[in-house]
Amino acid sequence: MWPGRTGHIAAAGRRAEMGQRRSQLTPGRSPAHLWGSELRAWRDRRGLSLARLGSLVSYDPSHLSRFERGERWPPETLARACDIALAAEGALLRLWHLASAQRSAGSDTPRHVASPAGDVANGLPGSAAGAGGQGASEAADGIIVPCRDLAGRIIWVSLPRRTFLLGGLGTVAALAGPGSPSRPGGGTAALADAALPPDHASPVEHLRSLRAVLVESDNILGPRHIIGMVEEHVGLISQLRQARAGADRQALFGMQAQYAELAGWLHQDLGDYSRADCWLNRALEWSHAGGDQVMVTYMLARKSQLAGDTGDGGTALDMAGAAASTARPRSRLAAAAPTYAAHGHALLGEHAAALRTLDDACTKLGDLDDDPTSQWGDWLDTAYVTIQRARCLEILGYHGQAADVFGQAIADLRPEYRRDRGVYLARQARAHAHAADPEQAAAAGMTALAIAAETGSGRIVHELARIHTDLSAWQSVPAVADFRTAVADIIPTQINRED
Repeated sequence: MWPGRTGHIAAAGRRAEMGQRRSQLTPGRSPAHLWGSELRAWRDRRGLSLARLGSLVSYDPSHLSRFERGERWPPETLARACDIALAAEGALLRLWHLASAQRSAGSDTPRHVASPAGDVANGLPGSAAGAGGQGASEAADGIIVPCRDLAGRIIWVSLPRRTFLLGGLGTVAALAGPGSPSRPGGGTAALADAALPPDHASPVEHLRSLRAVLVESDNILGPRHIIGMVEEHVGLISQLRQARAGADRQALFGMQAQYAELAGWLHQDLGDYSRADCWLNRALEWSHAGGDQVMVTYMLARKSQLAGDTGDGGTALDMAGAAASTARPRSRLAAAAPTYAAHGHALLGEHAAALRTLDDACTKLGDLDDDPTSQWGDWLDTAYVTIQRARCLEILGYHGQAADVFGQAIADLRPEYRRDRGVYLARQARAHAHAADPEQAAAAGMTALAIAAETGSGRIVHELARIHTDLSAWQSVPAVADFRTAVADIIPTQINRED
């Protein structure tokens, strides 16, 4: 923690810069300006001059000044050093990654539409202020949320925290982009009138829209870019819930469960299974408290999936059985239960039961009725079941057959599931390696490696590290040598652990 500083120390830091008039920062101009204004906000908060910060991070103060004014884009190493020196608890580095993603998507085009008065430095996870009793400085606190511009791209904007807590998420009504049912023609242009909360606004629909864009952002950018924001929103929803009663309070319980489930998924994709399980347990508890039986069923299925990823076949079977007992007949969640149960059977070496259960899942998928709960199972289709079949075949030792089935499922996979494609390619590569086909394994692994670099998926990284070891017997094969070198360059720590 940063040690306490008195007011005269902060003033002294500012006086050191009074030899020249401070430039007015414009965070809305570009990602570089946004990050620079945030750097100044943290520097002012800690009472540090540019010279003092420069000495702490071993950087020329004149260069720091250019970064602060948005004239240059800072390197990641500097963003990390400033975050540490200013005790920003990851806020500066996290914003650097978000702004960097925006730069990659659209150069430094001015697309940040936040009010310059919003101080996003205060938007730290766990530091949300209550909705009532805020002073002027608290009202200016900001959080960063994703939004779509008119071209349909995801950008990141600063929203006053008080506006969020009061349910004034008119900004998020524009998230669905042009033609949104909640705001026809809504896009970034519609954000201009969103500074004030709409009358009688319910935050639930806005939170649902925001979660949908966070999910899509995860698909595009990977979990690291949004995980802090998702966890912060769990706390914000909790505060909203405390201020409400009746149906609104119950609906917010359900929304809190949905955000917790997303946090669990993000940690699962990063390979942090312990924290994933913790978040899923919270989501299950809040689903019960909110009286959402469909969500309870979904969370039981998710816990079965997580148990399978950790290699716990018995728990995977138990959780799948619980999901099956609560699922509505002829729903997608009723088909999800046997899909994950099959993985449990395979982990326990029960070949016939695994394949029979997968056939049962396919039968249930072919007998769906008009399913109002499909939002919790719209990803479950025949291609997904085929992927699980390939995974079971690989676990059971049918490596060549598993590689072929993986190939079939990957070809049928929806293009928007790019990170999942990387996971499945990595698993196909392992199947090829175990089938003594090193060149095919290296080819699939190389493609998966590119996706891992884009998304930061821990699931892909873990599989690649294992493939690196699996292919050690063929390291003289040129394609294998190239793959092993590329993997070792990107994930050396994981490789050392696996070897």
